[in-house]
Amino acid sequence: MNSTPSAEQPEQPAFWSLKPLWCQPWSIISTGMLMVGGSWALLHRLWISLLLSLGVLVWWLLFLVLVPAAYRSAAEPNQ
Repeated sequence: MNSTPSAEQPEQPAFWSLKPLWCQPWSIISTGMLMVGGSWALLHRLWISLLLSLGVLVWWLLFLVLVPAAYRSAAEPNQ
């Protein structure tokens, strides 16, 4: 047995395993699609649906791309 302490950091859990069901990728994507589809179904106004879809795309970029990337980069050891 090796009794010397390990220099490695314990591995962090996967980003999405830390999130509740309402914050999983499938729920973020389906909510955004439901919002845009619902606005079109209820209002039939293209400009409202387009503005809403722009907001949803920004929301997706933030929560599905940027936040997980920041989590991964924070988990990497500093070199």
